[in-house]
Amino acid sequence: MITVKKRVVFNRSQRGRRRIEDKPSASQMVPPGRVPRISRVMALAIEFDRLLREGIVANTIELARLAKVTQPRITQVLNLLHLAPDIQEELLFLPLVTEGRDPINEKQLRRLCAQVSWRTQRKMWEGLVLKTGKTRKNSRNDCYPRL
Repeated sequence: MITVKKRVVFNRSQRGRRRIEDKPSASQMVPPGRVPRISRVMALAIEFDRLLREGIVANTIELARLAKVTQPRITQVLNLLHLAPDIQEELLFLPLVTEGRDPINEKQLRRLCAQVSWRTQRKMWEGLVLKTGKTRKNSRNDCYPRL
């Protein structure tokens, strides 16, 4: 037997009739779509970095053991931290994916991570964004110095 619990609110209409007012549940208010995988991986890289900096984990080998992945995979994730801060921010706030594949994937970003110059990274990022056409417009991009 299944029991369903739902909050019901009764209101009176103008003529005195009782009327059920249905409040939208939390699941109905969630926008459709899913967070892109690269956004989740970028957030994971930031969290891994925090764990390493605070000394909660000793090194990437221990981090890999705890995450049950290989040490080279941890290195791939942590390499996302080499991106310019504004690119990292844009990755975290990519629009939700409503259908199909993610427009930007990690493999496309590995070439950007290998670049030392943030200026070069930004040029490559702009090319990638133009190619995919999927990113949010961020007015805060200009708050970081162009190196």
